[in-house]
Amino acid sequence: MKFDFRQLVWSFLGSLLFRLLPPERLPPHGFEKGASKSVVIVGAGSAGIAMLKTLLDLPLEIRVDWDIILYEQRRDIGGIWLPDPIPAPPPELPETPLYPLLHTNTPIPMMTYPNFPFPPGTPLFPLHEHIEQYHQDYVTRYGLWPYIKLNHTVISSSWEGTPQAGYWKIVVEDHNGDRIQRSFDHLVVANGHNHEPHIVVFSGQETWLENAKRGLQREILHSIWYRLPSRYVNRTVVVVGGGDSGIDIASQVSQYARKVSLIFVVVRWSIPDVFPWPPREVPKGPVEMKPEISHFTSDDIVFKDGSTAQDVNTVLLSTGYDLRVPFLEEGGELIVRPGSNETDEHRLTTNLRYLFPLHKHIFSLAASYPTNALAFIGLPVLVLSCPSDIAQSIYATSIIANSSLLVSRAELLSQLADSEEDLRRRGYDPYYIGHKMVNASTYDYQDSLIEALRSKGGLPQQNTSFVEPWRREGVDYLHRVRRGWKRLEALGQALEWLEGVESEEEWADLMRRVNAWQIDWEKEHRLVFPD
Repeated sequence: MKFDFRQLVWSFLGSLLFRLLPPERLPPHGFEKGASKSVVIVGAGSAGIAMLKTLLDLPLEIRVDWDIILYEQRRDIGGIWLPDPIPAPPPELPETPLYPLLHTNTPIPMMTYPNFPFPPGTPLFPLHEHIEQYHQDYVTRYGLWPYIKLNHTVISSSWEGTPQAGYWKIVVEDHNGDRIQRSFDHLVVANGHNHEPHIVVFSGQETWLENAKRGLQREILHSIWYRLPSRYVNRTVVVVGGGDSGIDIASQVSQYARKVSLIFVVVRWSIPDVFPWPPREVPKGPVEMKPEISHFTSDDIVFKDGSTAQDVNTVLLSTGYDLRVPFLEEGGELIVRPGSNETDEHRLTTNLRYLFPLHKHIFSLAASYPTNALAFIGLPVLVLSCPSDIAQSIYATSIIANSSLLVSRAELLSQLADSEEDLRRRGYDPYYIGHKMVNASTYDYQDSLIEALRSKGGLPQQNTSFVEPWRREGVDYLHRVRRGWKRLEALGQALEWLEGVESEEEWADLMRRVNAWQIDWEKEHRLVFPD
């Protein structure tokens, strides 16, 4: 039997800290006291950690008889921020798409859990190691370690019971490869959505792959396997995808493609406010912007404008991920219907972009189990994860503790239909955009969750919103702050600007100061950017 001494030590220290430090608890408004419940969370990334913390914030008299456990399949917490530096080659999937040179593209004050800022001295746009450590610090600070089971993989989950009552039968494989069966009242899925790469297939690509000449090596690879740009020295690379990762990867690889051209290909989306064309951020280096790929020939890649790319070695697909939940599929609780917009009456469905039907992107409305039995934390896209995860977790925890906060399933389905119709009226197909927070609506969404609880007595009324004003303010100058911070680092002044910055308000003020400084410089040099 493998003995995890590290986890034992962390569990003891975490338990001690949890007793010594007063937790920030949800007030006991509207909760069912004395009820025994069991809750299982799957995934120890940002979302799972947020849910665990929020459950433990419940007053002890509410959760005294609750059984709460979090299963994480990897060696440590952190989710996507926990490295997998040497992934196995395809078709085996890496544990994370994280690559070693990844910096955040958002200033860290915007990324934090509420009331838990990054340590003093952290760069405003740090390498990924700082984000991994931040999650470690959060788990330790709030005594979450005793509830986390590392190296435990959930294999399947199925509901045993009726639409009114029952339990989740969970099969878990532990670090020894032994399988354990447990039952829980509530299942919270928080395992992220960057696992199953979405592979785009182009006409003629197999012929192109097979027709390599003069020793030219050719490959088509999803960016989940991308790690270091030095692998692409003297290669011609086509990057497919205009999101943040595609732009970043194109920028990195271009620094090594000195003797050949690097072509950056943008997949056009039908939601211009989500993926604008041309993009607000452009890759650095010798990168040629091209439209979508039309097809491959035996020798070339042909674009929709008729132009071609020749002597290409590598096509990197930065084309996103399919929305899958393998253990729910294994248990027969999730139907996979690519491209579908038809809801099964009894089971949850994924069309690979959208999970439906869900109440507020959180609770499954499938007819087989109670409406608070299956929750998802972390599905929204185009959000800053930590604050969004906390808002969702507060909503989910409140309703797990008191199911009467939800109206009937029929009414919830009607509300969902109204919400989807509202998106259609605004020009969006809800089954295509999935869980994207369009029109920068993430903060409105978070506030709406908390206000819904307050209006029903699930939380006390307050005069303040959940989302702090400085977070909303920061959205207006994210790109300018990034440009300013790069200048400060280039000038060697970044550490000086970080001096004395500790509290949330001081971090917010740092962003304001960098923004004002950059505005003055850009005006002086008559520079205009598409912010």
